Amino acid sequence: MTAARRMRGFKRWMKCHGIECSDALLLSAENVADADADAAAEDSLQSLSISVKALCDLKEGDVVATIPKHSCLTVKTSAASDLIEEAELGGDLGIAVAIMFERSLGPKSKWFQYFQILPPFEPIPLLWSILEIDSLLSGTELHKIIKEDKALVCQDWKDYIKPLLDSVSLELNPDFFTVDEYLAAKSLIASRSFQIDEYHGSGMVPLADLFNHKTAAEDVHFTSVSSSSESDTDTESENENENANDENSGDDEPVAPDFDSETEGFSEGDLELSSTSENKPTFMEMIMIKDVNAGSEVFNTYGSLGNAALLHRYGFTEPDNPFDILNIDLDIVVQWSSSLFSRRHSRRRLSLWRKLNLSGSGSEDSDYFEISFNGEPELELLLLLYVILLPEEKIQELGLASSSTSEVKETPSFLSNKDPESRKKELLTKSVCRALLSLADARESLYGRLNSLEEDVRLFNECCHAVDSKLYHSLMLRISERRILEKLRSFASSGAGNFRKNSQTRTRKRAKRT
Repeated sequence: MTAARRMRGFKRWMKCHGIECSDALLLSAENVADADADAAAEDSLQSLSISVKALCDLKEGDVVATIPKHSCLTVKTSAASDLIEEAELGGDLGIAVAIMFERSLGPKSKWFQYFQILPPFEPIPLLWSILEIDSLLSGTELHKIIKEDKALVCQDWKDYIKPLLDSVSLELNPDFFTVDEYLAAKSLIASRSFQIDEYHGSGMVPLADLFNHKTAAEDVHFTSVSSSSESDTDTESENENENANDENSGDDEPVAPDFDSETEGFSEGDLELSSTSENKPTFMEMIMIKDVNAGSEVFNTYGSLGNAALLHRYGFTEPDNPFDILNIDLDIVVQWSSSLFSRRHSRRRLSLWRKLNLSGSGSEDSDYFEISFNGEPELELLLLLYVILLPEEKIQELGLASSSTSEVKETPSFLSNKDPESRKKELLTKSVCRALLSLADARESLYGRLNSLEEDVRLFNECCHAVDSKLYHSLMLRISERRILEKLRSFASSGAGNFRKNSQTRTRKRAKRT
């Protein structure tokens, strides 16, 4: 089936289910070769490359689409809702079952035409083989996280999905509930789902997930609105739309959008919701947040995410991503300290660092430290290195060896100085800078000794994204991380002179487990 035909079918489906897409938007789709030919060999549909472009000048504040919540695929709207509720499957687990169940229905599913434009899976590392994860992600921020994710997801399948298959009364088609199908559903949820509201939870939002990402360049914003013409429950309209979809699923002629509805509509990622139950939001609305010229692509943004987070959740990376970070685990710091001092010394200084509340982690202990895109380490890391390297006589002189911070004889300036930049400059002694260089080398060693940064760059320049997207994006991630290590070395070599007067506060952390 051609890309154009599949997109026409989706547009008809949107109209049948009350989704209104402005005439000012062009939804274009092209068939593309699957990056993983083996995984796609058994699937009859090629993946599509979809983009949303402006057919005319769009202005800030323009409403370009409305999407009723009953058209979204959630645990509440799925035909598997009773099954999911009885099995007490919540969150992403419930949505995954809903996706697998709807796919098992084929053309009978309310979302059949929607599934026709979706890929069978997104190429996120969660779907890579263990061999690929070990060979392509070794040393990166994602290596350990993805392996843990994969083990947890497979365990979830054994604990929650397999029992459903074993239940004769449910009569589920086992071909659509395999481990691979569960992983595929999880990949779609990770890369395409939206938080809708408290009732529906998160789910798949047709049309909203077609906008491509551009870092720090959001063109549209999504928000929930209320419609007085809609009831608080969408059951009746869902059933009506299911029938309409079944009747029209074979039609292949293009349908011109008609936007005379009085209802309002739509929102992205974390949706802003009305708090009044009497005027419950039933639609979501896409609103332009800046002007976009005719012919330009209209972008969404998935947030201020570095390449590790982008690859982890969405399956792609971006060159020169300003939100890239690198983490140095606390274990690496402890190993470095133990190589210079006794283990007892390292343990005592780590304990002192925490006792003085220098970890910046509240009730939870920090287990890693961020290095920013510009190579600047977190203040907490500098404080730990400073405390580890502080001479014992200085510790005794200040009374820092006592069991209580109230017994400190004299508050040292590195504790009392409130100005972050002045504090950092004081902490950047020659010994701390040498420690940073050692930590950079230790972190670099995790990538292995076979390839240098220069070799990675050479391999990347020779790599074709269309042929091997996994190698392409893993190299992009590794190169971006190793370049941060280069900047950290430059920072340490130049000492305090490398600090900018107005450093941007860092709020991004490593990719979290799904």
